Amino acid sequence: MTRILVMGGGLIGMRHCTAIAAHPRCTLAGLVDPNNALIAPCGAPRFDDIADVDVPVDGVVIATPTGLHADHAEAVAARGWPMLIEKPIAATRDEAARVSALNVPVLIGHHRRYHASLAALQQAVSGRIGTPVTATLIWAMRKPDPYFEGNWRSAGGSPVMINLVHDLDVLRYVMGDIEDIVALPGARLRGSPRVESGAVALRFASGATGTISFADTAPSPWGFEAGTGENPNIGTTRQDMMWITGTGGGIAFPSLTLWQGQDWSRPAEPTALTAEATVPLDAQLDHFIDVCTGAATPRITAQDGARTLDAALRIEEALTAT
Repeated sequence: MTRILVMGGGLIGMRHCTAIAAHPRCTLAGLVDPNNALIAPCGAPRFDDIADVDVPVDGVVIATPTGLHADHAEAVAARGWPMLIEKPIAATRDEAARVSALNVPVLIGHHRRYHASLAALQQAVSGRIGTPVTATLIWAMRKPDPYFEGNWRSAGGSPVMINLVHDLDVLRYVMGDIEDIVALPGARLRGSPRVESGAVALRFASGATGTISFADTAPSPWGFEAGTGENPNIGTTRQDMMWITGTGGGIAFPSLTLWQGQDWSRPAEPTALTAEATVPLDAQLDHFIDVCTGAATPRITAQDGARTLDAALRIEEALTAT
């Protein structure tokens, strides 16, 4: 049984604790969080600080606030433990570079890459629609007002770093690295200085282009969480939210509807591709166990996570400079 420690007892940290405690190949070694009111599953011990951990550990999940990731990653590396760091890798490029320099295995938790449907999309884009030309993505929902009240999100809760960073990682995974970015902010409808919505144009290294429309002020059925049903806190719509075109056809996600046909006088023909249902957090944990035991190398490296962070920061910088 692989012994996994979790740092951070917030919403995502406790989800990791529950998943680890229920997994047949690992056990929860403990929870690191200074809040003594927290109770870890299965009677696992709680520690105020990683320096206090005195139980055997094979790997660590870092689910603390993003601004603490680099410091905590260095503390974990000093103990010689492999780690899974919740996304994004860090808050700044310099912090991401510190994480990338560590000499232990580091897996970045962009868990969406573990969807079997996303792997099917990548395969279709690389082999069934010709040369990719465009990608169009929508993420729009209305977050409840209490989400921003009395906490750091009232000023720093931009959906770029909270939500869009995940969509950027999906686009990088499917379309390749991003070279150029242009972004325009939308109206600030809640009367705060933070970014609420906007439009983004991308150019990928392949020469393909992409667009993203995003908002946390607009209720809609279009978004990765709603479309895939991966988040139990967000209503599932099963509506497509990403469309990719190529010289030989196009494909919509998450329905995986493949459209092919090059004669513009005739409608393209749809084909429904299939992919097995997966629970991405469980699949990610399976992979992390293999990383901890040395059976696998990290699928999403610190360097990879740093490139996704850089794209998100470039968008944020463009939006706040306008």
